[in-house]
Amino acid sequence: MKVRVEAKPLHEPLAGGTPGATVTVEPIIAGHVNWPLPLMERPGGRFETLKVLRALLTGEPETIVPVPAFLIRHPSAGAILVDTGLHPSIATDGHENFGRLGARIGRPALEPGADVPAQLRKRGLDPGEIPVVVMTHLHLDHSSAISEFPQSTFIVSEPEWTAAASGPRPTINGYRRAHFDYAFDYRTIDFDRGTIDSYATFGRSFDLFGDGSIRLAYTPGHSAGHMSVIAHLREHDFVIGGDATHTRGQLEGDAPLNPRPFDAHNYRRSLQELKLFRKQFPDAIVTPGHDPEFYAELESRYE
Repeated sequence: MKVRVEAKPLHEPLAGGTPGATVTVEPIIAGHVNWPLPLMERPGGRFETLKVLRALLTGEPETIVPVPAFLIRHPSAGAILVDTGLHPSIATDGHENFGRLGARIGRPALEPGADVPAQLRKRGLDPGEIPVVVMTHLHLDHSSAISEFPQSTFIVSEPEWTAAASGPRPTINGYRRAHFDYAFDYRTIDFDRGTIDSYATFGRSFDLFGDGSIRLAYTPGHSAGHMSVIAHLREHDFVIGGDATHTRGQLEGDAPLNPRPFDAHNYRRSLQELKLFRKQFPDAIVTPGHDPEFYAELESRYE
């Protein structure tokens, strides 16, 4: 069934921007899932489809990967969250939130107090004080805790919302509609509108507050309308790549690509935009979606 809530288009930047503003970024690890490596990097060779299917059904070879979210602090717009991490209930049972199939494939795990709302409170923020949540995309490991932010405005690309909320085969395509079927404030961005501009190596981007502090880059392919988030720090950019690249090897080297993106052509194109950005701006931070070693090396705060 389609979700009952309707999203509204966002054509102009949100209020709260300040000319020349820079932001800070705090990575948050809010649980882990088990995505076997063949589901993130295609195994290649003979019988590749069978290898991917085996990994999907058995969870082997096991790869425990982080589920990240990001807290961005803007000097005038306040605290902005990117993705939501795993729902607090997963600390005791993942089946209700992830669904039987999602829990079987992903095997989500969360330590008590490691969910995003709890980690925000440790930082002196109440989840109800988060005015904006940007969703890179709506796959279930990113949307799991949407329900915990009923006062927030959620920003998502228009193609992503259409695919997730009303497109065919939601479960097969990675969505769990129960995560976002709430009467919340959803705003969609149409990256084909005339107000969209390019930024550096990214062909289409939206300036969220109109001050250059946070840009949303259209990087579809992994999902129908995937976005990456470009946060402008004091001296360089911090790019939240989302699942446009799963691993550091895909971003910085020649690691095999995702075996089953939603759109293989756009997936390769979006990954190339991220690679070119990383090459052109070597001081910038560019995050892959689920690389354990990468997230183990991240600092607690970037400014």
